[in-house]
Amino acid sequence: MLDKAADAYIENRTFDELTLGETASSSHTVTQRDIDLFATVTGDVNPAHVDPAYAETDMFHHIIIQGMWGAGLISAVLGTKLPGPGTIYLGQNLRFRRPVSIGDTITATVTVREKKPEKGDVTLDCVCANQHGESVITGTAFTRAPNVKVRRKRVTLPYVRVGRHDGTTAILARAAGGAPVVTAVVHPVDTASLLAALDAARAGLIVPILIGPAARIQEVATAAGVDISAVRLIDAHDGSAAAAQAVALARSGEVALLMKGDLHTQELMHEVVASQTGLRTARHISHAYLMDIPDYPRPLLLTDVAINIAPTLREKVGIVQNAIDFAHVMGITQPRVAILAAVETVSDRLPSTLDAAALCKMAERGQITGGLLDGPLGFDNAINEAAAAEKRIVSQVAGRADILVVPDLEAGNMLAKQLTFLSGAEAAGVVLGARVPIILSSRADSASTRLASCALGVLLARVGRG
Repeated sequence: MLDKAADAYIENRTFDELTLGETASSSHTVTQRDIDLFATVTGDVNPAHVDPAYAETDMFHHIIIQGMWGAGLISAVLGTKLPGPGTIYLGQNLRFRRPVSIGDTITATVTVREKKPEKGDVTLDCVCANQHGESVITGTAFTRAPNVKVRRKRVTLPYVRVGRHDGTTAILARAAGGAPVVTAVVHPVDTASLLAALDAARAGLIVPILIGPAARIQEVATAAGVDISAVRLIDAHDGSAAAAQAVALARSGEVALLMKGDLHTQELMHEVVASQTGLRTARHISHAYLMDIPDYPRPLLLTDVAINIAPTLREKVGIVQNAIDFAHVMGITQPRVAILAAVETVSDRLPSTLDAAALCKMAERGQITGGLLDGPLGFDNAINEAAAAEKRIVSQVAGRADILVVPDLEAGNMLAKQLTFLSGAEAAGVVLGARVPIILSSRADSASTRLASCALGVLLARVGRG
């Protein structure tokens, strides 16, 4: 029987205790996260190390995975097991014999070959083998063994989050692959919104038309050290006037995308939803974020967090359909839609659970199309399969959601900010359901988030989706 208490400690073998032929081992399964950690710690961004295009090359396998984890595992065995704490690592000779791939489980084994009592030096044979028992590394380690007995409590390592924003990178690459979209930039009278528009133009995403107080916009450009002389500039005395002009350009077909500058969302949306002069269609207007979360294995759409404060069931139908259609444009052919609530059971004490059940039934009857719906679901069992299994929820959606539909704006706003500021998510957002897509940027948005939001709007505009 294993002594679990002993596992909480590391203990060395002194020089006198070591015997020839004595062995110790340690195993590790190689993941992409390992490669990312290595690159993050060392700053080594050689494409052969971190670019997926190189992932199947022998150079990638030998240099990174073998060198990093082979030598690292051997060092870990020497330092924690044999000889253990107090060991001085003098040197090593290693030969790489087979490639190692992400997903391989590598076991490093060291064996005492020779002891030299003069200084307490110990030579050990080293072998790293894969899950098939094939040797991938062989070699020799030279150490100076401890002469004092050490038994220490095993240190609990800190949790380290390392992740990529590959989804955001893919969106930008896809958007940059077509013709730039003429875009009305509404009231860009602050540095962040003006530079965001110019960055998107330089990236080949948009052709900006700046609308707002001309003199003020020019002052911002001068202070930021950028030249806007080649950019069309339409003078409008304030944010409301700029919003009205932008909406008029969209109605006439001169622009295919709106981009919010330094004005309140309500000020822009007032002109967008105006019954006679706005950009309404038969669809409901809603907002969706595309969240790129390092710890989540797929893009995650979150809706509605910016437009509909306390949506009715009818409005939720439009919100869900907009999100599904948006997911289709993003290449998700049959998105899994989780209708969120505080609990997973339907209760008349929680109206959000009644709405969730109704939405699922409406999808069954064809009133919502193009996706798989389930709800009510708690956030945990919507995005985590283990949490769903723990509550015995059998569903095609639970644990694997592509779209999260929140019960109201407050819940959605808080969830979006938690994912962004606590989980390291990139959140690109866009308003759906109008004649043209509308990019709503927050003052807290980073430059990369603003650019990603612009890319989303461009992709929707190119397929004629508002």
